[in-house]
Amino acid sequence: MAKRPKKTSTDEPLEKKLWKAADKLRKNMDAAEYKHVVLGLIFLKHISDAFEELHQKLVEGKGEYEGADPEDKNEYTAERVFYVPPSARWKWLQGRAKLPTIGKDVDDAMLAIEKDNPSLRGVLPTVFAQEKFDKQSLGGLIDLFASAAIGTKEAQSKDVLDRVYEYFLGQFALAEGKKGGQFYTPTTVVRLLVEMLEPFEGRVLILVAEVAECLFRARSS
Repeated sequence: MAKRPKKTSTDEPLEKKLWKAADKLRKNMDAAEYKHVVLGLIFLKHISDAFEELHQKLVEGKGEYEGADPEDKNEYTAERVFYVPPSARWKWLQGRAKLPTIGKDVDDAMLAIEKDNPSLRGVLPTVFAQEKFDKQSLGGLIDLFASAAIGTKEAQSKDVLDRVYEYFLGQFALAEGKKGGQFYTPTTVVRLLVEMLEPFEGRVLILVAEVAECLFRARSS
């Protein structure tokens, strides 16, 4: 009887790989606090990926994008993509990941994104500059997520954000025990609610709504 090949780490789903690495960076930080950092960065990476993909097309200026201004916010609004200002873009933050000011840099990035995107105002977390958060670990998370495509068109077609976000929420819920239910809403419930709302003329962006809900709770807690 032929032996089955052993599963390697490369066979693991992206969400599990990211969780293992992110959990190591957590060290002794409480899961209830760490979730705000991780989920905030995941959402930032998602909108950064979508922005960068469209930004590159606008820079190339081919076909329907001929003559377009890559820094015109209206170009992104038309494609239902959040505009990300220069000081909030992932590459810029990654370049500063090893600096002791990275916490403030991420907080400033969140505020800058809210300023340019009214629908996100009051939603994104600004907890990264707090002294209790290890800045080396924060920089490590930024480097970790840099290698994962979460918000590109291809990633969206594969529901990458959906899988990563749901898996991370589940792991945080397990880490917190009974208290986990305070911030973990079953996907089926959220899916039903969002479908009933029918955002963007029927286009169901489930995970954007889920992330916004979770981050709002983090902001108000």
